[in-house]
Amino acid sequence: MGMLVDGRWTEDEAVRTSKSGAFEREVSSCRSWIGKDDRYPAESGRYHLFVNAGCPWAYRAILYRSLKGLDEVVSVSFTEPAAGREGWTFGENPEPILGARHMHHVYSAGDAEFTGRCTVPVLWDLASGTIVNNESADIIRMFDSAFEALPGVSTERFYRPEHAAAIDALNVRIYEAINNGVYRCGFAASQVAYDEAFEVLFSALDEMDARLAGARYLCGDVITEADWRLFSTLVRFDVAYYSAFRCNRQRITDYPNLWPYARDLFSQPGVAATVDFEAIKGIYFGSRPPRILPRGPMLDWTAPHGRERLA
Repeated sequence: MGMLVDGRWTEDEAVRTSKSGAFEREVSSCRSWIGKDDRYPAESGRYHLFVNAGCPWAYRAILYRSLKGLDEVVSVSFTEPAAGREGWTFGENPEPILGARHMHHVYSAGDAEFTGRCTVPVLWDLASGTIVNNESADIIRMFDSAFEALPGVSTERFYRPEHAAAIDALNVRIYEAINNGVYRCGFAASQVAYDEAFEVLFSALDEMDARLAGARYLCGDVITEADWRLFSTLVRFDVAYYSAFRCNRQRITDYPNLWPYARDLFSQPGVAATVDFEAIKGIYFGSRPPRILPRGPMLDWTAPHGRERLA
């Protein structure tokens, strides 16, 4: 996937691996905050979300928009699942907010001299015509609390003060070893880098499975931000990462605790409708030749999970 350089699209790839062949994720470029920055008050109808339903980072924002009841507060545009020559695309019909055909048009509309990769999610301010934030971790934290004074928005928070220290520690572990760990496997440019990432990934999955043997969720009997950040990878694992990213020691369905735990989260109100398995297959198998989407795996996400006994 290419990038913008001084506001102009180029098909040149950004360097994303170290000299040793290890995948390195770039730092998000837009990090303003609704409610903390006077330029961006928490108002209904003011913000718009640009996302891809298959992307795990964008999915976090899609999921929180549903969980928090923000459907009428923050509008949304979806790119097509697969990326093309100009990156994430909206297809033949431009999206309605900016008339953009590609995500790089969104970035250049916000900054005519933008340089960098044009990632999703993007939280856009309709009032000022600019990008507020393109870091999924920030966006879900904003969605968790910034709009809760508005009518119809859920006041249930997933970043709970009493669990904040545990959530923060889990987020670091889950991000480094699992969320980004699958990408470190899939985009490794050397055998050594891949082998190291593979071991780190499955060590962390084993650790999470063991943790969930005695507790319904990662922090006990309540769902927290850490659970949703882990779920975003688990729901894609057997469908895509196991084969497309060579994360094939075992599937999530092979874990005695992670698999029912993932189904438990999937069964929560508002979650199932946010999961688009065809879009997930689309970004991992449809963006590169021969662009053939796998038929399977055939998984029953609605099977009873039996996790209530741990509550």
